Order: sequence, then structure tokens, then C-alpha cells
Amino acid sequence: MSTTVGVVVPAFRPDVGELRRYVTAIEETLDPETVVIELDAPKEGVKAQLEDLPAIIETVPYRRGKGAAITAGFEFLETDVLVFADADGSTPADSLDSVADRVSSGGADLAVGSRRHPDSEVASHQTFARRFLGDGFAWLAGTLLTVSLHDYQCGAKAISADGWEQVRSHLYEPGFAWDVELAAIAGALDLRVAEVPIQWEDRPGSTVSPVRDSVALFRALLSARHRAKQLSDDRLHTAIAAAREQPTALVERDR
Repeated sequence: MSTTVGVVVPAFRPDVGELRRYVTAIEETLDPETVVIELDAPKEGVKAQLEDLPAIIETVPYRRGKGAAITAGFEFLETDVLVFADADGSTPADSLDSVADRVSSGGADLAVGSRRHPDSEVASHQTFARRFLGDGFAWLAGTLLTVSLHDYQCGAKAISADGWEQVRSHLYEPGFAWDVELAAIAGALDLRVAEVPIQWEDRPGSTVSPVRDSVALFRALLSARHRAKQLSDDRLHTAIAAAREQPTALVERDR
């Protein structure tokens, strides 16, 4: 029996031409059963420009954040493997296929695309400030979490349907910090996490601020570590959680 693959592409005010090219390449390369484009706050006419693509287009009139959009898309999918890719196309379809294949072949429950892996091929780099902050965050996350990776934030990941069922109710971060939370929770639940080197090309126009969002990302890392420790039955973190009002998981929030 063949393994089915579904792909979610979260998009906030995307370059329509680039998104069209990328979704077409994903369709041709991965041959997914389903592609879902999750559009946040699209400008007038954008959805109509995408409707001829081989994809389901879901829109909301506000910005949910990357994590909330991916979660909504994953909840929609009914495939064996769930994949997401950032809409800017920084991870080529061939590399995305390699990430998905690591799960499809049974080699991992969660496959994480990596720009910083020694075997990765980077066509054009981020600015020095973004590279410095990214490297520093990867080091810190590797120190604090049970899952040690070269790159937690790359916009290309795949997870098995069973793995998603296990992690889905433990994810809370609606924005770009969702990636590190996913890895932290997967590690706490003893899922098999594999890092996959990719080809990658930096795209201009990122909506992430290197300084402002680094502070938010650090806070999210501490929250992810706290939740992962709870799942590992750490007494201290369980006691801290018991004394706090608990947030609502993404799967339980209204779209």
C-alpha cells in the first residue's frame, strides 16, 4: 500500500507568482494527495489568482500566525504523512520531497529540514545579523531541549499522521515559534526526530524581525522547554504548571 502525502503551505501576503510556481513544483515533485494553501489576511483578488492551482485554498481575514495556519491545515489533512513548506519557496520542491520521504519510508516520525546541517547546500545566505542570531538560537535550543538540531526554524518539516495525533494537543505557539515547540514536544514524547539536509536559498521580504522577534522566540523556547518537561513528568515543571492558568491549545481555538 502506498503512503499518502499531504502538504500545507501557510501564506501571509505572499508573492502570488512565486507561490504559484512553488505549489506547481510541489505538485509535480511530491505528487501529494492534497495541497492546502492557508492564506492569512489576503489582499483582494489573491484567492482568485490561485484558484486554478491543484490545491485547496483556505482563507481567514486576519493574521493567525504561521503555527496556527499550519495547525489548521494539518487538521484538515487525512493523509499518512503531513508536510508543510513556507510559501516563499526557499526550500526547493526536491528538498521538500527528501524531508517527506524520511517519514514516508519509516525512517522518522518527524523530519526536520535543515539549512545549517553540514551537508546542506545554501545558494544565498541570510544577512550576518540573521545568521548570527539563528546560530545562537540553535545552540541555545540544543542546550535546553532533548532534541538537538542544527536548525529548528527551517520552513520544511514532515510528520507522520500518528506522530501528529500525539503532538497536536500540546502545541500552543501560533506564530513562527511553532517550529521549535513541535520539535520540543516530539522529543518529549519520544518520537523519532531526524534532521534532513536541504538545498536552500534565502528569500528577501521576510516578515520576521531579527531583533524584536528574537526576544519572542527566546520566550517561546522557554515555554516549549517547560511543556516538554511536563510531558516528561518533571516534578518541578509539573508543579509550576499546576499553579498557573493553562493556555488553550491551538487545535481547541476557533479558526
